[in-house]
Amino acid sequence: MNIPGEKAENFWLPLDNAAKIFPAVITDELTAVFRISVVLNNRINIRNLLLAVDAIKDRFPYYQVRLKKGFFWYYLEYADLEMPVEFDCRTPCRNFTKDGFLFRILAVKNRLSVEFSHILTDGSGAFEFLKSLLIIYLKEGGIKIPEKCYFHRPDEIAHEEEFEDSYSRYFKVDIPPMLKQSKAFHLPFSLNDIPRFDVLNAIISKDEIKAMADGKDVNITVYLTAVYLFVLQEVYQDMKIKSRYWKDKWIRLQVPIDLRKIYQSKSMRNFSLYVMPGIDMRLGHYSFDEIIKTVFHQMQLETDEKLVNKNIARNVGSEKKLLVRSIPLFLKSFILSVKYYSLGTSQYSGVLTNLGNVILPAEINKCIKYFIVTPPPPNKKLKVNCGIIGFKDNLILSFGNITKSKELEKRFLKFLVDQGLKVKLTTYKTD
Repeated sequence: MNIPGEKAENFWLPLDNAAKIFPAVITDELTAVFRISVVLNNRINIRNLLLAVDAIKDRFPYYQVRLKKGFFWYYLEYADLEMPVEFDCRTPCRNFTKDGFLFRILAVKNRLSVEFSHILTDGSGAFEFLKSLLIIYLKEGGIKIPEKCYFHRPDEIAHEEEFEDSYSRYFKVDIPPMLKQSKAFHLPFSLNDIPRFDVLNAIISKDEIKAMADGKDVNITVYLTAVYLFVLQEVYQDMKIKSRYWKDKWIRLQVPIDLRKIYQSKSMRNFSLYVMPGIDMRLGHYSFDEIIKTVFHQMQLETDEKLVNKNIARNVGSEKKLLVRSIPLFLKSFILSVKYYSLGTSQYSGVLTNLGNVILPAEINKCIKYFIVTPPPPNKKLKVNCGIIGFKDNLILSFGNITKSKELEKRFLKFLVDQGLKVKLTTYKTD
């Protein structure tokens, strides 16, 4: 690995621990590409956007890379290419070409978006990039930006820690690994025709949902995770008894957590893991309050640093074994692909990603309506997922769906409406 100094030059990076599985499973449908968007008050000025892109192009060298194939592992290699800027008129979260960057910048009307492959980074890293681009764009448009507003100044040199694989840094030896979970229930809906992926966005009041969560003594993430599990329970219990008999009895959600909030890390690559709160349908029907209590305690336990260390130990420990390292890439990719479904997707019923509440300086806030985070297209087992982000009094829920049914979204939003919330629906085409 050769990290550049004062100027980006030829260098390469091994994939971080979270990224290693994706080259083995990516297809044109299962892209591992997520999107973060900002919807502005005014239409995008393309000239100012191109000037902003040019200004920051050298600030994030670890994203100016292409995926390359080695004998034992894939790796990332620096490429002196222009940053890709596109008109946003196609299906979101599309796959990337083999010879190009693993991110893109998109614009249409008043919406500016970035899409990143999880091979490069997670939501927190991508959001830092979007904020930096947005600030320079607004500056080019005549907005006075105080010094305090800059997150990653375009004239700064990227810090060495930003290149870091923080999983390896915080890996601890001799820690027992996490136990394998039982298989989980998956939605019975039939798949869409290709292209399958569709996105529905719902806008609700952040203050109102927070008040509802506060009323249950939990935060918004716990509350909405409980809603998701409650709705999945409804879908399960509405199935015919005969169909239910053959279904797995655990209902779980995968909820990613940003490890930068637990460890001291400035990494701009992947550094997140997940918790998996769930309910066991063999124990009978759960009331919403019972689910909230279950989710709260499970998430408190699973975000404890000692248990997170076990999770890191499981993931990183296996790749450090000499036997694993010596397996040729073609065989390693086959094994990773099998494990993705047998040890990964089979254990949870859906994904709920919450990037949290966005707090920006007032000079920037006044130019923005809201943000949207769209998770990667779900695979054929999960079928539906949800991304969440808050800004001002808006909380945006973005449902990604590859099925012919919108039953889960309908039940989810109906639950919120029944609690007294107003819901406004949009799609990525109309934001």
